[in-house]
Amino acid sequence: MVRVLSADDVASVLEIDDLLPVVAEAFEKQYAGAVERPDRPHYPIGTGFDADAPEEPTGTGLCMPAYIHGANYAATKLVAVCEDNAERDLPTVTAQLSLTDAETGQPVGYLSANRITSARTGCIGGLAARELAADGPINLGVIGAGTQARWQTRAIAAATGGALESIRVYSPSESRVACANDLEEELGVPAEPVSSPREAVSDASVAVTGTTSTEPVFPGEELGPGTLVIAVGAYTPEMRELDDETVEGADRIIGDVPDEAAETGDLRDHSDREIVPFGAVLAGETGRQHDDERIVMKSVGSAVLDAASAETVFDRAVSDGVGTTVPLTGDAE
Repeated sequence: MVRVLSADDVASVLEIDDLLPVVAEAFEKQYAGAVERPDRPHYPIGTGFDADAPEEPTGTGLCMPAYIHGANYAATKLVAVCEDNAERDLPTVTAQLSLTDAETGQPVGYLSANRITSARTGCIGGLAARELAADGPINLGVIGAGTQARWQTRAIAAATGGALESIRVYSPSESRVACANDLEEELGVPAEPVSSPREAVSDASVAVTGTTSTEPVFPGEELGPGTLVIAVGAYTPEMRELDDETVEGADRIIGDVPDEAAETGDLRDHSDREIVPFGAVLAGETGRQHDDERIVMKSVGSAVLDAASAETVFDRAVSDGVGTTVPLTGDAE
């Protein structure tokens, strides 16, 4: 039997507090080499691409497999990115996770994955703030007002044990107002929509970028000593959130997947900079050296985190009897 978890099913069993240690352990396993993480192919999808059908592809498909040594399940995340979906009132990115019993190879789960992806990405920021922010209250500046702005802030609040003292949100649209209001109501932390990127990051102890921008989203000259920058939006060579001032002014750069982070628009022009694996930070091998040290945490995401998060969500759903079970294999084969 295969247990199918809808978006509502996932939401009913996913807790950020439970996910933070799971994501931390997955990073350590990845750093130790105790994972299988094949290259993730991506390919055009939608309509024909030959001379008889010259229209552009309507989207991009991605396949992201991973297995953590010793885990009960192997996971494969299937993703589709369709930029025109905003006009259809549909998500631009849609993802599902397939779980396979690692011992028998039998399918066991099929999960709506958008919330899982958002939450595990948020946990990256939460863990980075816990491990790398300077001591003292956290004054958070957020660039972007979408789903990831919310999840990053939630995870930072959860991971830092009440250290989050204030939130400033910037987006070029009025969505910043709703985002700030929602976060203040949810977290009980003062949150303010601001009218410029400078206002968001000036005097911030932690600055988060969660956009789809292809140009820098704030001036690095506004960052003060000791600022931790958590950049999670840019994951391709064409995407960029950080300017040269931010990167060159950083005392250290940390990456969740250093080789892939180096290829993003944020870092590809800075090949001379060492990128320290975030797994080494979580393993206790390195960390912040002093309160004035400025650090950039660059994230591109990893299927290993999806696999670990999906197993946690799935096991909780089984325990709570959440989801719908359907037969997929049988004698007819």
